[in-house]
Amino acid sequence: MSGRTALVTGTTDGIAVSRRHGAAFWAVAFAFLVVMAFATLPSPLYGLYRTRDHLSTLTVTVVYAVFACGAIAALLCEHVVVARIGRRGAMRGGVATVMVAAAVIAVWKALPGLVVGRVLTGVSVGLAAGTATTYLIELRLRDDPNASVVRARTIGTSVNIGALGVGPLVAGVLAEWTSLPLTLPYVLFIGLGAFALLSLAAAPETGTPNSHAKASLGVAGIPGRAAAATIAAFSATGLFAGLSGIFLATTLDRPSHALAGATLFLVFSSGVVSQLATGKLRASRVLALGVTSMLAGLALLVTAVRLSTPSLVLFLVGGALIGAGAGLVFKGTTGIVLEAAAPEERVAMTSTLIITALFGLSIPVVGAGIALSEGVSAASTVLGFGTAVALGVALSGWALLRRRARQ
Repeated sequence: MSGRTALVTGTTDGIAVSRRHGAAFWAVAFAFLVVMAFATLPSPLYGLYRTRDHLSTLTVTVVYAVFACGAIAALLCEHVVVARIGRRGAMRGGVATVMVAAAVIAVWKALPGLVVGRVLTGVSVGLAAGTATTYLIELRLRDDPNASVVRARTIGTSVNIGALGVGPLVAGVLAEWTSLPLTLPYVLFIGLGAFALLSLAAAPETGTPNSHAKASLGVAGIPGRAAAATIAAFSATGLFAGLSGIFLATTLDRPSHALAGATLFLVFSSGVVSQLATGKLRASRVLALGVTSMLAGLALLVTAVRLSTPSLVLFLVGGALIGAGAGLVFKGTTGIVLEAAAPEERVAMTSTLIITALFGLSIPVVGAGIALSEGVSAASTVLGFGTAVALGVALSGWALLRRRARQ
């Protein structure tokens, strides 16, 4: 073979490999979107479940939050799972578990089926969320060893946040304008999951799986201030996401399922927009903007439900600011943590960040559900929990920024 022919052949092979890694990057991003979208899919449907099964407000909020148990369990095992079956195996496991969860909820039409499906949903989130961002970064570097990882990390965190709004939007629209609101959304996601699995089939493995890898907890220590900021950010988002449907139907007298889904889409898509708009800012500046946005959003949320005539506009604007702020805080803390992490520690540190986020998503909304079930008014519940979350956001954000300034 002549030198010129070898050069052409090598160039062609290089282009083919680059294209393979590029296609795999988007296949992983899509699979991640399917998993995270399914995590919040039932949010606009809880009113229908309440009516069908005569559920209390507390039960609804517990069902909303119970997926965190499955997710945390999966995240704790994430390190050994990835070590044994690889990045691609973990992503495929997450998608397959979503399909099983969707089938369980669609077929087992009773409260236990919903609970089991939500726990399985948590397992799928744990398998995918702890792996996806690291997998995307590694695929990006395989495609171009000199590439910056910022774009890949931004896409990973954007999908993590944005997909949480896609599921409710789809479910809300189907619930409003179809005759099978508690079946069709789950059937649709079974189909999307199947497509995601096929897309992942050709994705290359970026790690070195070892079926005999030693079992260990898949978490790593992160700065306490970063953990606190993440918990506070997702506490605000969880409070809004878990209770928005109830407030829309009761306090604001807007029971539309489509509106409930669109509201959550607005909240989480605002997080994506804010992340993309701050792509060139350093992590500390992103964090500061996020804290400011969340505090403004919480103030508007409290105002919206405590007016003599509750305001839908203020409610939506407040939700958008909370979502934008949460996206920025998560991006900022992820950047601060992963920038200082060695490559072999990224999965474990990402898992730790996701676990803290899940605590934030779950704890306040369950507390608010308890308050509402005990007869506390919606306005007072939002005032109390909104104030507590705002203090947490302000203090944790200030502490983390102060530490960064000293470094």
